[in-house]
Amino acid sequence: MNKTVAIANDHAGLMLKQLLLGEIEQLGFTALDLGTNTADSVDYPDFGNAVAKAVTDGRAQFGIAICGSGIGISIAANRHKGIRAALCSTGLAAELSRQHNDANILCLGARLIGDAEARECVKRFLATKFEGGRHAKRIEKLG
Repeated sequence: MNKTVAIANDHAGLMLKQLLLGEIEQLGFTALDLGTNTADSVDYPDFGNAVAKAVTDGRAQFGIAICGSGIGISIAANRHKGIRAALCSTGLAAELSRQHNDANILCLGARLIGDAEARECVKRFLATKFEGGRHAKRIEKLG
């Protein structure tokens, strides 16, 4: 199984991404860092698209996408067929996004979430399996 997590961010998410890179490795995954790696202003759709492409083309099992609010980058990622990007602000939301929605990208708002809660989101997102069953038919309806 591919144990790689693609991670990307805009300028607002740089510090949070740097914090989470170590968390990803500690959880037994390899991080595929898709940028940005400077605080210079960039366009979040470019990085949401990069994470989505890495997941859809199989370079990564999961993705993490970070912008200031998490909203814009989640919209960008969700435009890709086969992507289920979930904007989460709690560990429980991250867990449920995997368990019930088979989310494959975790989106975080760097300006809205604390470091400890972001780490908890990543931990629970990567540790949780999709339940399947009654949820599978609902996922099929998403296209």
